[in-house]
Amino acid sequence: MTVERPTLSQMQDIVDDLGMDLSPERLEMFRDLMDGAVASYRIVDELPDEKPIVTYPRTPGYQPSAAENPLNAWYVKSTVKGAPTGPLAGKTVALKDNVCLAGVPMMNGAATLEGYVPDQDATIVTRMLDAGATILGKAHCECFCLSGGSHTGALGPVHNPHRRGYSAGGSSSGSGALVASGAVDMAIGGDQGGSIRIPASFCGIYGMKGSWGLVPYTGVMPIESTIDHTGPMTATVADNALLLEVLAGPDGLDPRQMGCKPANYTEALGRGVKGLRIGIVTEGFGWANSQAGVDGKVRKAAKRFESLGAVVEQVSIPMHRIGKDIWSPIGNEGLLAQMMLGNGMGFNWKGQYNVGLMDAHASWRDRANDLSDTLKISMMIGEYFTRHYRGRYYAKAQNIARRLTAAYDTALASYDLLLMPTLPIVASELPDRDADLPTYTARAFEMIANTAPFDVTGHPAMSIPCGLSDGLPVGAMLIAKHWDESTIYAAAAAFEAAGDWKSV
Repeated sequence: MTVERPTLSQMQDIVDDLGMDLSPERLEMFRDLMDGAVASYRIVDELPDEKPIVTYPRTPGYQPSAAENPLNAWYVKSTVKGAPTGPLAGKTVALKDNVCLAGVPMMNGAATLEGYVPDQDATIVTRMLDAGATILGKAHCECFCLSGGSHTGALGPVHNPHRRGYSAGGSSSGSGALVASGAVDMAIGGDQGGSIRIPASFCGIYGMKGSWGLVPYTGVMPIESTIDHTGPMTATVADNALLLEVLAGPDGLDPRQMGCKPANYTEALGRGVKGLRIGIVTEGFGWANSQAGVDGKVRKAAKRFESLGAVVEQVSIPMHRIGKDIWSPIGNEGLLAQMMLGNGMGFNWKGQYNVGLMDAHASWRDRANDLSDTLKISMMIGEYFTRHYRGRYYAKAQNIARRLTAAYDTALASYDLLLMPTLPIVASELPDRDADLPTYTARAFEMIANTAPFDVTGHPAMSIPCGLSDGLPVGAMLIAKHWDESTIYAAAAAFEAAGDWKSV
């Protein structure tokens, strides 16, 4: 692309937006002073970009027909075979469509990004292929990942494998549906407010949001760096631990990974729970929309842990009740600044920037009407509070987040794990295409009260299936100390081995 000297009209627009009042003569003088910077930009433009090397062959793939895609969970099918041997040899994987797979289209659930084809692989893609995995394609997801339901994606709703016409959960909707239906062994999800754990709960699979920074986010489209997580969604605990073992660890390109402490998670699978102390968080139950069947199943899950030898007690963490409120300014103002106004990458961090994605995503401004209503309301909230309150509530929420983290840490000083419902509800019915705006948005955000706080604090949290209510899966969430995913896996594996989760 050619770097042009600004016109006087462009300069006038800039100074108007910046609140300056300059005479035409002075404006032209300032433009002349920019010539040195323009020359520097031209040099940068001519230099080659730094990009990860793409090694495994692949084709652009294709969008499957409805007959081949009954849950509407696939965006693109494209087979990419990894190394002939390795810990993931023989395992099939679907990528949430916010994960870059070079040469294969990516739209992140949004019509405004349709047509974009990444030229680089995400770090986690390279790690899985090096470990022998076979990637089968990209899973449909919610519009720029802004929904806990599965009805906002540009290609239409994703259906729950347990009951057609009901939500698969979001925003990693296709990932959850593909794993639960047996189409793939494993999938990658993303989690900023619960988007791994929500579809895991609604679909009856295992979804791990590891500690913040455990899994490199490089090559995954961000929402907000301080709450971005990516990780494994699987049908078994063993597969989940195996996949996280491959994914985890610093890559030197993601600033979220300071202090990262990966481990050999598969070694925890046979440890059992005898002697583990599990605190049932009182405040995780009894929300205004909590369903008795959900709360009851999670309490039965606690009894199963107790029967396996764990010490299970009630624990109160009053601040949990406002965790979602602390998340709100961070999520709304942060996503506006980084994902939208920052063209998907934002500024002020060192690491691997995806320049092509920034170029492609910037066109959302020309098609803002095509964004989902869930993204629109989030942007409106972010813009209002940033414009009229100077970002003070984003800043204050980040400060208060340390107190929220300390509240969970205090409880975890006495307990190895915390337990609560992943979500207060089971999967809800997908809204009609002509649903009113309040209903459409309610289906997107009604379930995040227990999940969102742990995106803010960065504690590892995993949804495990623990029964059926009205024929739909219920998820129990296990939370551990930072970097202690192994204890979660030990407990989840013991629970899984004790009997079919549907029988709880």
